[in-house]
Amino acid sequence: MIRILHFSLLNTIDHYRHICKRMSHYVFVYGTLKRNEPNHYWLTNPDNGCGKFVSEGMTKKKYPLVIATKYNIPFVLYSPGNGHQIKGEIYSVDDKMLANLDILEDYPKWYIREIEEIIVKTPNSTKEETMKCWLYFLKNFKPDLLEMKLYESYSSNGPHGLKYLESDNEATLEDLKELLKK
Repeated sequence: MIRILHFSLLNTIDHYRHICKRMSHYVFVYGTLKRNEPNHYWLTNPDNGCGKFVSEGMTKKKYPLVIATKYNIPFVLYSPGNGHQIKGEIYSVDDKMLANLDILEDYPKWYIREIEEIIVKTPNSTKEETMKCWLYFLKNFKPDLLEMKLYESYSSNGPHGLKYLESDNEATLEDLKELLKK
């Protein structure tokens, strides 16, 4: 029995490794999907696909990062040149994980997903390189959001005091209406 269980477990691990070798997308996360944040489990749950941490990084372009809605959700607004270079994390993901992240981010209904250049520092060096990664943006937003406090990085437990509040299925249409242009 132990030998069969061991064989079965090894087959499962080998199958998972084989599937995860097909990871072909890089995603830059800046909010609740980062390590030690409330939605990080999405990237580590094998039911969602494969996700593997690659590196910390920051956007090459400046963007506004705001915390909004009654749930204190972080959003990067699609307004290149405004705000800060956003700090976050890069993950290598497979097609299944990317599709599940699209569902979480309600892409393309609320968020858009664009390829952006992310600056990565080489460990133990001052050398920098860039990686092209998917990044989720709120594009169709009300201009007054640019008047909110803008952040360069996000943590649910940050000094801003705006702890992320989980809901049954994230923000609803009513929650997002306050952010979006008509």
